[in-house]
Amino acid sequence: MATLTDARRIVIKIGSALLVDRATGSLRAEWLHALALDVVWLKSLGADVVLVSSGSIALGRGVLGLTSRDLPLEQSQAAAAVGQIRLARAYEEALAPHGLTTAQVLVTLEDSADRRRYLNSRATMETLLSLGVIPIVNENDTVATDEIRYGDNDRLAAQVAVTVEADQLILLSDVDGFYSANPQTDPAARRFDVIDTITPEIEAMAGEGVSGLSKGGMVTKLMAAKMATAAGCAMAITEGSVTRPLTALENGANATWFRPQGDPQAARKRWIAAMKPRGQITVDAGAARALAQGKSLLPAGVAQVTGAFGRGDPVAICDASGRKLGQGLSRYTAAEAVAIKGLRSDAIEPVLGYPARAALIHRDDMAL
Repeated sequence: MATLTDARRIVIKIGSALLVDRATGSLRAEWLHALALDVVWLKSLGADVVLVSSGSIALGRGVLGLTSRDLPLEQSQAAAAVGQIRLARAYEEALAPHGLTTAQVLVTLEDSADRRRYLNSRATMETLLSLGVIPIVNENDTVATDEIRYGDNDRLAAQVAVTVEADQLILLSDVDGFYSANPQTDPAARRFDVIDTITPEIEAMAGEGVSGLSKGGMVTKLMAAKMATAAGCAMAITEGSVTRPLTALENGANATWFRPQGDPQAARKRWIAAMKPRGQITVDAGAARALAQGKSLLPAGVAQVTGAFGRGDPVAICDASGRKLGQGLSRYTAAEAVAIKGLRSDAIEPVLGYPARAALIHRDDMAL
């Protein structure tokens, strides 16, 4: 089984029932401040931490006095608008005393389905993490409709884990793992410590959650596990309501771990390498040497650009003799790449007329 102390980058999903008191609709501040100590601990180990947090609608519902569990869309969006600002403030107040900066990141399913939005989200998250910031991610319920919703934060958390190439995803839940049946109704239900492969038999065991606030059940958790483990990310389901649940998990608390299928970075590289290139970038000898040393491809090292490709599209990378060195995802369109080839980074903005990224193809988006 995985250990949190080995995590390089960890995504933690926090359900509404953990953050919001079901009876009063108020924030469980004491629990959140204890969780902050777990985040501080993980940061002290050198791990990047992303929190995917439910709770905005639940908090807003309490403030607005909306007692119904099934709110119409416009009331859900209004509750989210009220709750989001309170949720962000709560995390800031919990983490700031420890010297940690937080950032609110609101997304929808449409953001990950659209390549340009996905790349923008990924670049933003990478920058935040490189600066030591704790991103607080939630679905943007103020604008999301059924057509562009994840609908549950289990799958959203898995998508975030894939996006940032996390090696561990922890779902803090109202149950302490994956069971062969619903443990609240079947005394013979048994918990799995480790699941190596999600088989049809495992899928048939999944039931729905019992929380009055959370939308995700075991079906959505299995979907999250499939997504995460395929990208090389280990995933755990564990009881989240205890004080400092991550410390408890590290100390042997009940949980179910889903084993990853390889390494997250290696999985991404394989995905990039398998894509059909839509263009070609020819690099000079200096750039070829830099790429061999694990560096990103800068416009200054580009000698020629061919093909019609958009931002985020796969392109082949070749040397002057035409030998393919690998391929990667371009951070510029073909027209932009032609305009800036051979230019130093500080000369790009005057040519394009807007601030630009330093790398044409970042090393994280490249398979050689």
